Order: sequence, then structure tokens, then C-alpha cells
Amino acid sequence: MFVRQLHYLVAVAREQHFGRAADACHVTQPTLSAGLRKLEEELGQPLVKRGHRFMGLTEQGERVLGWAQQIINDYEGMRQALAGSDSALSGVLRLGAVPATLPAIPGIVNAFCDRHPEVRVQIQSLSALAIQRGLDDQTLDVGVSYLSGTKPARLNWLPFYAERYAFVTARRDEPLPERMGWAQAARHPLCLLTPDMQNRQIIDEALADAGAPSLPRIEANTFFGVWSQISSGAWAGIVPHTHLATFGRIADIVAVPLEAPERTQPVGLVTADRDPLAPVAAAFLRLAERWDFSEQQVREGAAPTS
Repeated sequence: MFVRQLHYLVAVAREQHFGRAADACHVTQPTLSAGLRKLEEELGQPLVKRGHRFMGLTEQGERVLGWAQQIINDYEGMRQALAGSDSALSGVLRLGAVPATLPAIPGIVNAFCDRHPEVRVQIQSLSALAIQRGLDDQTLDVGVSYLSGTKPARLNWLPFYAERYAFVTARRDEPLPERMGWAQAARHPLCLLTPDMQNRQIIDEALADAGAPSLPRIEANTFFGVWSQISSGAWAGIVPHTHLATFGRIADIVAVPLEAPERTQPVGLVTADRDPLAPVAAAFLRLAERWDFSEQQVREGAAPTS
């Protein structure tokens, strides 16, 4: 029963509402409230601030929350390990991915689902910092993120591929070369991500290295917004090469590889540096160690070029 009570605490912290937390745990609200009170009695500490509605966790509750998530994950890992082979895996794989990488991962996610039909996969579009936090507090099992600088002590990295960049447009005002420099791309009317997005920061650095200002006429905080503007025919953009296999199929889109200077950014799988990993995370890692992204539909050749 103790693990069930910890589930209640995690749910109410996540939902910030007693009723929604009860629904998420598939129990009645009185059952959830009684379970939380029983947990408080067992620990001898108040965990939840109560009023006519949920008012947050106490200081002790915030401290217990991290332990609760870890105990839940360890319990689930133990249960899966006792179940036997990978074929018996069940539960949920929680995967966080930086937005730029989302078009690159369907192949490996689909292969994982084929191998483990009883496992559900939840994919969240998150910043690199949010992925690191999610792995730290065990609200994520694995992440797909940019690998740059020094590897944090709490994470393990597995390189996947090197992200490259392409100039894309549906405009036909002038013939386009087979290759393009970053400075030349900057002279076109651009739609780019907003400056808070990591991919935009990478693009800004490349433009600065080429001596070109980053002055897009339109900014969007999602790649869907960027591609929507590009597909309208009024704007051009700079996007990761992995997007071309998916969005490059839009009618009349022309893609030109960017170089001078050539810019790449390593992308890979990130997992928590803990042993053992949750069984679903360990199974995904084993698959990733054998995965060859060059064989997947994330190739430049999947999009039309000039």
C-alpha cells in the first residue's frame, strides 16, 4: 500500500488538483485523500497544504516528492526485472526530445514498439535543460538532445548523428545554387525560431561566424509555425537536415545545403547515470546502441533540391 500512497503524492503534485489526481490514479477523491493522510501518518510529517482546494506541498512534501518518484521508478524496475526477458516488458517509456530532433526519431521509436508491444511510449518536446531535469528527477526515462560542451556528471551520452542545416524556400524569385553560404541565406526574407530556442541559437552562431546578421522578419516558437510560413511561399527558412524527409515533401519546397562555414551539431541519446536503469530505458538504450541513423528516412535525399 505504501507505493500506492507515493503514487498519490506524485499525482497530486503533478496535477495540482485533488480531483484530477484521483482520476489519474483511477480512485475516488476520498480514497486519494485518505491515502495521503496515511502516508503523512507513517512519515510523521505534513506533506500537503490543505484548504477548500489543493494549495501545494509543504516543505517536507517537496522533499519527499523526489524520493517518492525514485522509489516508484525503482519498484517498477524491480517488477519488470522479475517479470523475465525483454519480451515481457510493459509499462511506459517516457522520452523527451528537443524539438529539432523529432523528425529523426520515428524509426527507432517504431522499432522499439515492434520489439516491445506491451510498452507504451510518451514523447515530449522539451528543451535540453528540461530533459536533463527530467532525467535527474526521474520523470523521464531517456532523452534525445544536443550533445555539446562537457558531458554533465549525472548523464550518459550515446551519439546518434550530426545535425546539418539547409536553406529551404518555396519562392522562385531567382535560381538557387546547388550549395549556399550562410551569408547568402541571410539575404533572403527569413522565418526562424524565436531566440529562446536552442536551434535558433545554433543558427545565430553560424550566421555570426559568416559575418551575417540574424534578422528574420518572422519568428515562431515551434517548427510547425516556421514550416507553415515557409510553405506559404512568402518566406524562406533554415532548418535541420532531418526535417527534409518529412517537411520537404511539401509542394514546391526547394532545399539547398548550407556551407561556408559548414556547421554541424551532434545529437544523441541521453540517459541518467544510474545503475540499474529502468528496464524500459535499458531496452531502448540497447536498441539505440545498434541503431544506424544513416539507414533511416532522415536523409537529405528525401527532399527535392534545386
